[in-house]
Amino acid sequence: MGTALVVEDCLTDLQVITRCLQEEGIKVVTADSGEEALSKLSTQKPDVIVLDVVLPGRSGFEVCRDIKDAAHTKSIPVIICSTKSGEMDKFWGMKQGADAYIAKPIDQAELVRTVKQLIRS
Repeated sequence: MGTALVVEDCLTDLQVITRCLQEEGIKVVTADSGEEALSKLSTQKPDVIVLDVVLPGRSGFEVCRDIKDAAHTKSIPVIICSTKSGEMDKFWGMKQGADAYIAKPIDQAELVRTVKQLIRS
C-alpha cells in the first residue's frame, strides 16, 4: 500500500497514528523530531509524511518548508496533523507547502482516507 513517515513527539499520538495506518496495510517509519525526520529523508523516500507542528527543536511548519524546498523530497505529500487547529494555523500550514491539514484529536477515518488519497495521487 505504501510507506508513511510519521513525525510526532507525543508517544500516545504516535501509537494511535501508527496503529491506524498499519491496520490499513501502510508501512510506518517514525521520527520524534524534525531533525530526525530530515535525517531519515536523506536515506528513505516515504510515499507520504504525517507531520506534527509542535516538535522539539524546529516546528513542523519549518520542517514542511524544508521538505518542500529540497529537490529530492518536494514531491512527497505532507499532511500536517496538529492541535493547532485555527483557520490561521491551517492557512499557514498550507502556505508552507502542506498537502493536507488534519486537526487533533485525530479522526482516524479522515487520516486514513487522506493518506490513501495522497499515496494514490
